[in-house]
Amino acid sequence: MRFGNPLKRIFDAPEPNDDARVPPGQFVTEKFPVLHYGSTPIYANLDKWDFRVFGLVEEPLRLTWQQLMQLPRATQTVDIHCVTRWSKLDTTWTGIPWRELMKIIKVKPEATHVMAHCEHGFTANLSLEVLDDDDTMLAFEYDGQPLEPDHGYPLRLLVPKRYFWKSAKWLRGVEFMAEDRPGFWERNGYHMEGDPWREERSGW
Repeated sequence: MRFGNPLKRIFDAPEPNDDARVPPGQFVTEKFPVLHYGSTPIYANLDKWDFRVFGLVEEPLRLTWQQLMQLPRATQTVDIHCVTRWSKLDTTWTGIPWRELMKIIKVKPEATHVMAHCEHGFTANLSLEVLDDDDTMLAFEYDGQPLEPDHGYPLRLLVPKRYFWKSAKWLRGVEFMAEDRPGFWERNGYHMEGDPWREERSGW
């Protein structure tokens, strides 16, 4: 487990920043902290790696890494905000925009939410409304380089308008659902939505 003691980091943190770009209760860091539960997956190669699209879709998909990399890509610079109170500004990512992925998926009309499925059974829930945004993507590069293993190599979800736990690492698929279901951290007390501007940290 790499999560450590988030409360210690919170109380040791600098005073919150008053920059208009920084949500309430956050402080800005130049570092990129590593926070996750469980071990870091290591891939010798991606020959057997695949990405699944399932649930409320007309045609389930299973894409190889090579097939996924044929989809249109984009590079964007965004701010990210962790529930443990750090924010990192002007981070640059390259990946497949969510809206490009949706062009190859036939979603059934009753679908309202998505569960991101990752290595080790980790999950994160998001509404389709939140995902349908210009800055949501399936990221495979950070700052011009492939993601480091601790930051989600080879693929992670990037949802800048939510706390960073929703930008799930080691992404392996998306499940379309007719209603919201809690993901891993949501079952352990985190908020179902995770909007940093509303300080939606805890669901209790």
